[in-house]
Amino acid sequence: MPHTDSASTNTSTNAAPPTPARRALAPDLARGWMLLLIAIANVSVYLWGHDTPLYTTHPSDGSALDRALSALTILFVDARVYPMFAFLFGYGMVQFARSRETRGVPLVAVRGMFWRRHWWLLSFGFVHAALLFAGDILGAYGLAGLALTAALFWRSDRVLKFAAWTMFALVAFGAVSSLGLGLLLNALVPADSPALMTAADFGSTADMLNGVQGYGWAMLARIGMWLVSTPATVLSLVVPLCILLGWLAGRHRWLEAAGSRIGLGAVAGWGILVSTVAAAPTAMLYLGLLPALEPVAWAMILLNQLAGAAGGVGYAALFGVIGPRLQHRAGAVSRAVAAVGKRSLSSYLLQSVVFAPLLAAWGFGMGSRINTAAAFGIALGAWLLSLILAVILERRGARGPAEVLLRRLTYARLDLPAAPLPAAPPAPSTARAADDTPSTR
Repeated sequence: MPHTDSASTNTSTNAAPPTPARRALAPDLARGWMLLLIAIANVSVYLWGHDTPLYTTHPSDGSALDRALSALTILFVDARVYPMFAFLFGYGMVQFARSRETRGVPLVAVRGMFWRRHWWLLSFGFVHAALLFAGDILGAYGLAGLALTAALFWRSDRVLKFAAWTMFALVAFGAVSSLGLGLLLNALVPADSPALMTAADFGSTADMLNGVQGYGWAMLARIGMWLVSTPATVLSLVVPLCILLGWLAGRHRWLEAAGSRIGLGAVAGWGILVSTVAAAPTAMLYLGLLPALEPVAWAMILLNQLAGAAGGVGYAALFGVIGPRLQHRAGAVSRAVAAVGKRSLSSYLLQSVVFAPLLAAWGFGMGSRINTAAAFGIALGAWLLSLILAVILERRGARGPAEVLLRRLTYARLDLPAAPLPAAPPAPSTARAADDTPSTR
């Protein structure tokens, strides 16, 4: 049975008492910049009809510039942005619960809002995948949120740390086992064995999902991929691990410079360094510098995902260093990027609205006619479009359309403070008035 203690006991353990505060800049700034990296990471999935290795989504048949850009993306972007958003997703859950606690919203209502929000995120993810993008991550966040919130959100820090370390150990064991199995097979199976599969045997993911001419058939392929990949993403434990880390960080206001014993700068430096070093072999393999790794490239995928989680948390920590310094003197660029971060759901979905019709075979089919550099240009354009729209909405004091819809579906009548107790009958005139004491609500 989950703990039934009040939200204050669990979401603020060892942290300062909840008080109304100005919205922290760091999480929004991180989300805003990372949406640019998400666009860069995702746009390659739409490049169909190219030679693409099994271990990456980046085509290998482009120019030297294309290959250099793809190698940099493998080093600094791939496998990092979604773990970082999972971390911030967890961090935001704690902020949400704390703000409702401060306003006096009953705990049962907060539980209900979490439940509804995660179910609706799962639904948003399904619709997103069915209509536009099979690589949707909203469904995985929603599914992980449903499971983790029910089991762990109201537990103590000690329980969360135990769960996080357990998940880390399982992922690390899987990564090491996968790499060991790959090396063993490489030693035992000849390189020219028909048992070894190549990209030519499968066709790339982009070909299967975005190289289909008919929209209906492409939709079926996207739905099938999403139904498999969403639970697989959760079961791989990287996203749940990052959500738990986000909870722990949120309880101690780690990104808001609350004086945590774990320094933001150290986590940023080591996290980004570890993830970059771990991705270097894959980047070198992609560039043709380590051809001997080709047979075992698939075995490094889980290791890269685990290292990517370190990089994702490292990026979040980096913005935790930057954010407080800009909190009260943010320039126009920082405010604009933070505006995108406040509307991250709308901005994320907007990218698919731009990419899919332009690049997929059922649309204009540009994905088969351009390479990485041009695709990254489209990704930058989509992000700049979201930036412009976010600034317009910010000036109007409006949320993003997807945020508005999710808010209405999630909160309903739940997001209200507890009703005050009925007034006591008037005291006798000889007694001191009860309302001399300020209300604690």
